[in-house]
Amino acid sequence: MIAAAGLDRLVGDPRWCPHPVVVMGWWIQRLRRLAEAWAGDQPGLLRLAGLSITLLLVVGSGLAGWALEQLTRLQPAATPLLLIALASALAGRSLEQAVRQVLRQLPAQSDPADTDLAPARQALSWIVGRETAALSGGEIVRAAAETASENAVDGLFAPLFWMAVGAACWSASGLQAPGPLALAWGFKAASTLDSMLGYRRGRLRWLGTAGARLDDLLVWLPCRLVALSLPLVAGQGARGCWRQWRLARRDGAPDPSPNAGLSQATYAHATGVQLGGVNRYGSGEKAKPLLAAGQPLPTAASVERMLRLTGRLELLWLVPIAGLGLAPLLPR
Repeated sequence: MIAAAGLDRLVGDPRWCPHPVVVMGWWIQRLRRLAEAWAGDQPGLLRLAGLSITLLLVVGSGLAGWALEQLTRLQPAATPLLLIALASALAGRSLEQAVRQVLRQLPAQSDPADTDLAPARQALSWIVGRETAALSGGEIVRAAAETASENAVDGLFAPLFWMAVGAACWSASGLQAPGPLALAWGFKAASTLDSMLGYRRGRLRWLGTAGARLDDLLVWLPCRLVALSLPLVAGQGARGCWRQWRLARRDGAPDPSPNAGLSQATYAHATGVQLGGVNRYGSGEKAKPLLAAGQPLPTAASVERMLRLTGRLELLWLVPIAGLGLAPLLPR
């Protein structure tokens, strides 16, 4: 797991390498077409179809990971393949690259012309769901900050958490039970379902319910562990951790997502910037709660600090994982 985290930070997600999430997305698209053809516009049937898609994809992804784990157990020469597969479940470097690409496209002048913002808006449109065509420079930076904070949990810490749970199960069962890759790929399947079907519009209001709820459930505990531990790497100390935990819970509570508001509020308080406000989507405007209200608006420098804090927190999380790996080697 530690080597996989290092590999993720070293190479990220190369475009030339087939990615498991792409395979998951391919299956989701085809299963969605079959489900909609069968269920039509009937909410009950759409919910049943969505539940079936969720079970098929999550269980199938978990079984694929378990099969690769067992292959590695029987054929140690396959260990590099397991390492690459584990790294594919982490998105630390790819998140950094995507957010920094947006920041690099921002013009240097403080009052840029509308055309000067077009490259940054285009780069941002690849990583957010909101409309970007009319965003100002400040709104682009805020969107980048909110993406960096929310997706740090979804793309890095949640899969790392489920890897650790799987590693503990694998170790306790003598390498027989589903392990780190099985649980990580199962989580990535739920996360991909949420990102592709978890929208409250059209048939997806019912078809995407099961995947979205499962993703919320699987991210719930990792998100709260991030909220408790991020202030440590931000230099807040034990008292500061408890204070920032309470502030992040208070600010994130009005958000309809049980996790997105908390994760963004945690990063907002850790870096001392205000997040939230009105976002524009294809279905209209949506007012998001203000997080760390009264603090300065985010800048490119504060977004960079968020990315650095994510890297430090990942190192902190790897410490107990190292202890888990070393425990069997200690004298009894």
